[in-house]
Amino acid sequence: MHFFYKLIAPRPDFHLTMNEIERTTMNEHKDYWAGLFKKKNVIVYGPVFDPDGVYGMAVFIAEDDEEATSIKNDDPAVASGICTATVFPMQVGMAR
Repeated sequence: MHFFYKLIAPRPDFHLTMNEIERTTMNEHKDYWAGLFKKKNVIVYGPVFDPDGVYGMAVFIAEDDEEATSIKNDDPAVASGICTATVFPMQVGMAR
């Protein structure tokens, strides 16, 4: 199954105003998603520069809702409590 993941920062300018702890956690977050990408679980991921506030997104593959929720909860940005996230099942029309 495919899932859409949205990582919600604690403030709209988070990407510009991170403190040292937040920056370290976000580096762990990047490494976490890079690892999933290398395992071919992730189709695309990265920041979205929405003028109302930057957020992160990913489209990934998981066996079921339980695995998708685990992927979300294991993200260091979420596990640390710095960010929140949502994950929704999705139907992919086309992908490269």
